[in-house]
Amino acid sequence: MPSRPASADSKAPSFKDPTGDVEKTGFAVHVEEHDVYEGEDAAIDPVYYAKAKVLNLAFQEIGMGHYQWYLFFVAGFGWFADNLWLCLTGLIINPVTMEFAGFKGPFLILAQSIGLLFGAIFWGVGCDIWGRRISFNMTLLITSIFALAAGGAPTAIALCSLIATWNLGVGGNLPVDSAVFLEFVPASHQWLLTVLSIWWAIGQLVASLVAWPYIANFTCSSTEGCTKAANMGWRYYLWTMGGLMMFLFFLRVFVFHLYESPKYLMGKGEDEKAVEVIHEVARYNGKTSSLTLDMLKNAERTARSGGALTAVKSEDKAEQSVMPAMDTSMKARAMRKVSMVNTEHVKSLFATRKLAYSTSLLIVTWALIGLAFPLYNGFVTVFLASRGADFGDGSLYITYRNQVILSIMGIPGALLAGYLVEHPWLGRKGTLAISTALTGVFLFASTTARTSDALLGWNCGYTFTSNVMYGVLYAVSPELFPTKDRGTGNAIVSAANRIFGIMVRLALPSFSLLADLWMQAPIIALYADLSTPVPIYVSGTLFIVAGFIALLLPFEPRGKAAI
Repeated sequence: MPSRPASADSKAPSFKDPTGDVEKTGFAVHVEEHDVYEGEDAAIDPVYYAKAKVLNLAFQEIGMGHYQWYLFFVAGFGWFADNLWLCLTGLIINPVTMEFAGFKGPFLILAQSIGLLFGAIFWGVGCDIWGRRISFNMTLLITSIFALAAGGAPTAIALCSLIATWNLGVGGNLPVDSAVFLEFVPASHQWLLTVLSIWWAIGQLVASLVAWPYIANFTCSSTEGCTKAANMGWRYYLWTMGGLMMFLFFLRVFVFHLYESPKYLMGKGEDEKAVEVIHEVARYNGKTSSLTLDMLKNAERTARSGGALTAVKSEDKAEQSVMPAMDTSMKARAMRKVSMVNTEHVKSLFATRKLAYSTSLLIVTWALIGLAFPLYNGFVTVFLASRGADFGDGSLYITYRNQVILSIMGIPGALLAGYLVEHPWLGRKGTLAISTALTGVFLFASTTARTSDALLGWNCGYTFTSNVMYGVLYAVSPELFPTKDRGTGNAIVSAANRIFGIMVRLALPSFSLLADLWMQAPIIALYADLSTPVPIYVSGTLFIVAGFIALLLPFEPRGKAAI
């Protein structure tokens, strides 16, 4: 399919075949020849915008090849690690509190939450400053080193400190990895960013299966007389998971070679390096690229001269104005390096009314979901018990069996999400809205459970829909942020999610493994009536409201290239 002119007086660069080899790589989608922001009043820096469109065409020409499929796996390690370590902390609470007498387990959750918060901010913002590659490789290494050290923690305080530290690495996985993957795949395969959440479900499944023999066979039966030697299960578990992270780090760094993001390089003024990376990826895929440095320079000249690519259309499209072009000279780049720690990347996310509206809605959606999940999980088991629910056999076998079932439910959820986001009637916004609202409905329904099996059934429903929801949420957020500010945008929404989660994660004791795994123990519970259904109804309502907010997002990325 030949390239179409960008405007009457400015033609887009000519690539051999912008559709690439998508017909050979399974499910692909039609991609319109415009991007998320085109034709809207939320246009970004015109020089960057013009060059990003050229790079999008270059990746579409290359198609979805070996490099991108390998990246799908190594980037998936980030999703895998994120959920694995979320689950792990809850799984070791009971054996840790038995060994360290008098220690309150929820402090492990607090340490984890703080580490995740600062990790998301540090690595998310950092990858916009020093690049994607360093952040992508370092997060797993940090997680591995401090998790291995935590296995030998002599005191509860030391363990809390190491948990917070390894979560500095875990917290950076999704903000960075989602940006990296999105910036290397052709627009026809951006839907795979949603499917990456399948690794999230696998992480939960592996965490449960590995913990089962360790916790069951190497844990004290009670607090009385519990010694380190008799309670080595949680330490073996940490060493095993830390070793696994080291292995995944080895695969990322020494088996797979990640190139720096071309759009990141272009945004820093390093056009020549960006072109080199495109050609290296094409060569890896057994293809050739038509991209030249002159194409980027021509796009820059067109944008600087006030061509069509620099126009910012008003709501009625009656008038046009030209935005000041970004200075990509070496001198300007050096000056940006000097002042790299500033609010430039944050301000860019609110540069226009429409972009600010989009960013604000994403922040609110993430925050509401961050509040709703722990609010529900912290209250549901206590509430149901107060209403006469009989959860029956609480044996280790039943507990882990249920957790494995819930973990497996997330896998088809991720696959369904990948299909639905490209459905013309739904897209990203429709899929996110419906799955989020249905998650709230299943939470309401769970209040009717009076047996363990009934609660498991409702939890299967909300685990399925919540995995669809998270799959879309983790994909649509980076799609709606421009590349040069994508890491910062991911950091902001992740931070909102973590902060609201911390607000409700501290003091309830463990009532079930499921509650532990979702990091229950709200601060709110210290002052609330645990027998009332109100917190659960509030949680369900928050999900439904978040689903409605998703419909208000001003941009629909389906079939459009991320900028």
